[in-house]
Amino acid sequence: MTPSADGASATRPNSKKYRFTAVTGYFKHDSEPIGPPFESITLPSLGLINKPYPSDSSLPARSAGYTPWERFTHHLSTLNQDSPPSITYKLLYYTRHGQGYHNVQESKVGTIEWERYWARLDGDGNTTWADAHLTSVGEDQAKAVNKFLLEESSTDTDSEMGILPLPTRHYVSPLTRCLQTWELAYKGIRFEGKPLVKEMVRERLGIHTCDRRSFKSEIEKYFGDGKFVFEEGFTEKDELWVPDVRESIGEHAARIHRFLEDVFEDGGDGDDQIVGVTAHSGSGLALYELIGHPSVRLAPGTLVPVLVRGERFG
Repeated sequence: MTPSADGASATRPNSKKYRFTAVTGYFKHDSEPIGPPFESITLPSLGLINKPYPSDSSLPARSAGYTPWERFTHHLSTLNQDSPPSITYKLLYYTRHGQGYHNVQESKVGTIEWERYWARLDGDGNTTWADAHLTSVGEDQAKAVNKFLLEESSTDTDSEMGILPLPTRHYVSPLTRCLQTWELAYKGIRFEGKPLVKEMVRERLGIHTCDRRSFKSEIEKYFGDGKFVFEEGFTEKDELWVPDVRESIGEHAARIHRFLEDVFEDGGDGDDQIVGVTAHSGSGLALYELIGHPSVRLAPGTLVPVLVRGERFG
């Protein structure tokens, strides 16, 4: 595979310190249809299933009772508190970026022609899709996520499921369409710190110019220096993408494994139980492949919940 910033393999299969598995049965998304033509969309209350938990009995009694989200977050905290130090649970709010110009071109020419010819070009003379930006439709899709989050997390929400808890830590792919999506989707939503830009959560590497990232200095200029925090070792030039070799699905899943290791090492003691990840369709499928979650495809601009159990053995 392509070299990383420190000269090692981008996938680093021998670096694994965790075993990750999906914990299903809490959200409707876990049992949605797999494969095309179905594409998941953001569900009200993220599709949380109203069901009892063993931890309900440890909640302090109160006359008003507890909403499903209150009981679930308590259950998540209890899982982390009662598990041995080697096991941690995190709920990912996984967002696929909104429609990009590369998505439009692929729809226009068809997937076969896109893969054969157009994906290798920077554009067609009228439209550029190298490190593809969001279209106006894609921007609206990201804004719809923002509206959903603001409404569902408001103390004035009328949802019977209760107030939606928000991520306390955020991770974003460095490709422009993901940075744009995060900026629009989380506008006006407060949290400690800034989103961390991570190379390992990128789309599949190689050949497709839409997946070749911009220079670091260009990203900082476009979004404003200090808007995002770049992970340690983030290089000026994209050193992972190559024009003639496409990363395999297995290699992509191994790279997502490295990403999850970093996520679980950040606040691995149970802090930051809910984290936001803004990335790609392919990265989402690689995540599902890695953790054994049903391979549900995501529509552009969709936010889904994914509960992950991480067991450290290294």
